[in-house]
Amino acid sequence: MFIVGLTGGIGTGKSTVAQMIKDYDIPVLDADFYARKVVEPGKTAWKKIKNEFGGAVFHPSGEINREALGELIFQNKERRRKLNEITHPEIYREMAWAAIKCFFQGHQFIVMDLPLLFESGVMLNYIYKIIVVTCEEDLQVERLIERNRMTEARAKIRIATQMPLEKKAEAAHFVIENSGSLEDTREQVAKIVSVLKASNHHWKLRIIAGFLCCGFVSFIFWAGYRIYQGRVSAR
Repeated sequence: MFIVGLTGGIGTGKSTVAQMIKDYDIPVLDADFYARKVVEPGKTAWKKIKNEFGGAVFHPSGEINREALGELIFQNKERRRKLNEITHPEIYREMAWAAIKCFFQGHQFIVMDLPLLFESGVMLNYIYKIIVVTCEEDLQVERLIERNRMTEARAKIRIATQMPLEKKAEAAHFVIENSGSLEDTREQVAKIVSVLKASNHHWKLRIIAGFLCCGFVSFIFWAGYRIYQGRVSAR
């Protein structure tokens, strides 16, 4: 099984593309989903966030106030770095277990929806192909204002905290330009999925995994035999 990274910029419509990929019965592991999961009340990341940022970023129910926390970190690079240090290890651990599950289910490949794929750099060595979703800057700002109900100035600040879309597109294997109609985007997704499904890269990985498993099993049998011989000799 190989891993495809899906990324883009805030407001580019990456979630829409992710859903289109899911329509092909391809597993999509959403980093945002796991980001919400690891900060549920009482969990390790939740406790660390409370110690680091205080009660101001929490609802009375104990759940994290994502809007309040977002406003805090997007205006402060150091606090944003600190939050990432707290949550990213937990998020990637959850995603790794989910990926292993997909591997044993026999999937050819999975897609990891990683908004900060390039910014964090953690997963780059594990990604076989990268899809970047882009759109026109004015449309990106407009979508963000409408979705998050924020001012134009705040929308531009949030966009500026991420790597420029142009640089992400240059480093991508596939680029989806999401400024047009849904049908246009769907056609782009269909072409990319077709190319990925035609790839034989997963067989190479399975052969390597098979050799490793055989080697591990052989070692277990060898070690067991040596222990058995030692006990027999001791008698």
